[in-house]
Amino acid sequence: MQLTRFTDFGLRVLMYLAVAPRDVPATIPEIADRFAISRNHLVKVVHFMAQQGWIVTTRGKGGGLRLARPAAEINLGAVVRLLEPAHALIDCADPPCALRFGCRLKGVLDSALDAFYATLDAVTLADLMQEPTGSAIVRLHGRSPQPA
Repeated sequence: MQLTRFTDFGLRVLMYLAVAPRDVPATIPEIADRFAISRNHLVKVVHFMAQQGWIVTTRGKGGGLRLARPAAEINLGAVVRLLEPAHALIDCADPPCALRFGCRLKGVLDSALDAFYATLDAVTLADLMQEPTGSAIVRLHGRSPQPA
């Protein structure tokens, strides 16, 4: 299984925004530059995440992006489920599979996907920000890590 770029970028944005509050909100060009990713694609990701209530966007001078709630309240499993467009690993109906009614593969793959999401369900954005990730994100912001 491979996550889409949409999900990858969404997770990066959330992690970037999860560091200690800043005086000035983060911006799309800033995040795109720090992660060397497409600004146009990032606009779509940020728009979707704002619709989900994960981030708050403010337009105009001094505007930007912030988390809408504490990182400890953002569940990784819930985020990935909404960012990923499809939840089944295979579709036995389209195109129709000749083994559709006599195969165990779909059941095994469905169980594996359930285990994948169960692992993500046990993790919050705050959990992701534990070391060494927190310090790496702080460095992306161009600041020195704070002593623990």
